[in-house]
Amino acid sequence: MSTGSRSRWPIAGVAVALAAALSACSGGSGTPGSAGGDSGDTAPAVPAPKITISPATGSAKVRPDKTVVVTAADGELEEVTVQAGDETVEGEFDSTHTKWTSKEPLKPSAKYTVSAKATGKGGPATATSRFTTLKPKVGLEVVDVTPGIKGETVGIGMPIMVRFNAPVQDKAAVEQALEVDAEKPVKGAWRWIDDQYVIYRTAKYWPAHQKVKFTAHLTGVKAGPNTYGIEDHSTTIKIGAAWISSVSTRTHMMVVRRDGKVVQTMKISAGKATTREYTTTSGVHLTMERGNPVTMISPGKKEGDPGYYKEVVNHAVRISNSGEYVHGAPWSVGSQGRANVSHGCVNASPSQAKWFYDNFHRGDVVKIVGTNRILEWNNGWGFWQMPFSKWRQGSALES
Repeated sequence: MSTGSRSRWPIAGVAVALAAALSACSGGSGTPGSAGGDSGDTAPAVPAPKITISPATGSAKVRPDKTVVVTAADGELEEVTVQAGDETVEGEFDSTHTKWTSKEPLKPSAKYTVSAKATGKGGPATATSRFTTLKPKVGLEVVDVTPGIKGETVGIGMPIMVRFNAPVQDKAAVEQALEVDAEKPVKGAWRWIDDQYVIYRTAKYWPAHQKVKFTAHLTGVKAGPNTYGIEDHSTTIKIGAAWISSVSTRTHMMVVRRDGKVVQTMKISAGKATTREYTTTSGVHLTMERGNPVTMISPGKKEGDPGYYKEVVNHAVRISNSGEYVHGAPWSVGSQGRANVSHGCVNASPSQAKWFYDNFHRGDVVKIVGTNRILEWNNGWGFWQMPFSKWRQGSALES
């Protein structure tokens, strides 16, 4: 019995010693995660960047003037591309590279793909969105630009005249999309003549011998309710020498200068001024078109009426819409240089009229003085008759 009772004491001692050893390993803190060995915790995972694209994938009938926006959370955007076919939309990142915003309108009736890449501590990420823009009820486009003849050289007074296929309600938005880029820049402004017709005129004549590029960045521009630009239009205009002709109806002379140098002096006969129609208009004219021959018929009269005439003239250069030309007149050579006997045109000898016809371009300047009939600003291309300060008031952007 005594032996059995002695045999239990060593066992109890071992248990106490083991408990003490375990207590020493735990440190007595009981704080989770403080134990070593097999019980250590794993650090939480860092999330990958989250990319958000607007318009979201699957969007349809997206307005072309809607801005494409791409953002990244938990990272920075590395690359963003927005494409419709082979056309890429320009955009820019913010200062943190967590946001990208498109800078130009979208093309109507087009399928777009947006691709984005981002990087962060959680690794790289990619995202894609595919959407379709709406088809506008009215597609706005440029149907005519004057001057627009390929290879044509024009004068220093030439305006840029743009006509659209449909009325423009938001003129400011469309005008903002019209760009004039000159090699020798000079101040100018647009003036809306009506809802479909707008004209650009410089404050002073174009500097001679240069190229001017006109671009209508119309694609996606909202011009009115359900009306969007459907394509851009670009034209390069060549400005030639500074041809300026000075006509005096009092001295019956015309002096022609090219880049400031006199190249021709012509005896002329102007309108006889017995009626308003037969009075040559004073002011700054531009050469508009030419013909050889041109048939001229008395305005407002029919055959048999007093004063009716129908004449065929050679080497005629139009300078207004009220029937004024510089042209040859062999029948009035005796009066040229001394009297005004025409129906309102500027007549010259056949040889000098031919020289003028052969050398001038659309948009060259013809200044006429000496009569009491003033050229109206909207008579032909009489736009220089309007002070520039008033001209610019016709702009949708000028205050």
